[in-house]
Amino acid sequence: MTVLVDRRTDVASSTLEDDDAAASSIAGESSLTERIIAALRTVHDPEIPVNIYDLGLIYRIEPKDQNMVEIDMTLTAPGCPVAGEMLKWVETAVGGVEGVRTVDVNLVFDPPWDKSRMSEDVQLELGLI
Repeated sequence: MTVLVDRRTDVASSTLEDDDAAASSIAGESSLTERIIAALRTVHDPEIPVNIYDLGLIYRIEPKDQNMVEIDMTLTAPGCPVAGEMLKWVETAVGGVEGVRTVDVNLVFDPPWDKSRMSEDVQLELGLI
């Protein structure tokens, strides 16, 4: 996971970078980000019995000032029949996290989702590796 100095968490990357001036702020936000991730793991894709975080549908988590969080997510397929509902599920789950007042969920399709975005545990669970 990459925690950028501008306080965005890029969940598509696996390295951690920090800046000395922002270290204490990032540490507090890391705890918030962990709670947000735990909430995201309670939301499951209705077609694949896996939570959306481990499925790799969450591309970015960015805590902002005023207890606001921005999330970029995608779908396994652009024509997903529950796309609108899934965004509301994410908003509800993350909105219930202590320290979060407002959630802005953005649906993105670039880069397109593919199975390589799934955690290794999920790929193993689904028999893909």
